[in-house]
Amino acid sequence: MNDLVIVIGAYGSGKSEYAINLAKTYSKSANKVKLADMDVVNPYFRSRDVREKFAEDGIEVIAPDGQYKHADLPMLSPRIMGAVEDTDSAVILDVGGDPAGCRVLGRYVEKIKQRGYHMQLVINTKRPFTSDKQEILQMLDKLEAVSHLKIDELICNTNLMEYTDISMVEKGIEIIQEVADERSLEFEKYLILENNDIPDNLLGKKRVILNYFLNKPWEMPVFKGI
Repeated sequence: MNDLVIVIGAYGSGKSEYAINLAKTYSKSANKVKLADMDVVNPYFRSRDVREKFAEDGIEVIAPDGQYKHADLPMLSPRIMGAVEDTDSAVILDVGGDPAGCRVLGRYVEKIKQRGYHMQLVINTKRPFTSDKQEILQMLDKLEAVSHLKIDELICNTNLMEYTDISMVEKGIEIIQEVADERSLEFEKYLILENNDIPDNLLGKKRVILNYFLNKPWEMPVFKGI
């Protein structure tokens, strides 16, 4: 289970929440798990925000240290290369899902290919730029071209938070299935936040329930004191 999994997704796709939950899942079967925050695009919803909490569970979150620990800057930890090369650990790379965000993978691409990898694209069809088949295909092509890596799995995270209903998720699954069929990509899962009553096995897909780890921007301490 010492896989290298690259998780990408456009702004608002929920890819960081998924990457964090994926690291927790791997921690149940892998000896060591490393979660690398490589999102240089989105200053909120970052995997680095769970670093202290996850250290208690033996999950190493790799992100800028010291004075840059909470900085909203486009920075990467020098420890990421070591994680990519560490075949004794399961490694999750949480990467910004637009072309600019994916470009950071370029410096690691040779080592990633050498090790072997899975690259998952998290899609919320209720967000701009991934709302239909054509938009998703265009996004997919751009991300692969910039990263020089191939996406092999699609993950449905179609939602509008507490306003999510069954028909919305099913429509998202249908759109993403069209993409999966055209590109011969794996597509087996849809994501549902905890406390949502969306059932399992919609259109033959597996429901994955996400525990909620990340605060919204307006829930963070700096906002609470205002």
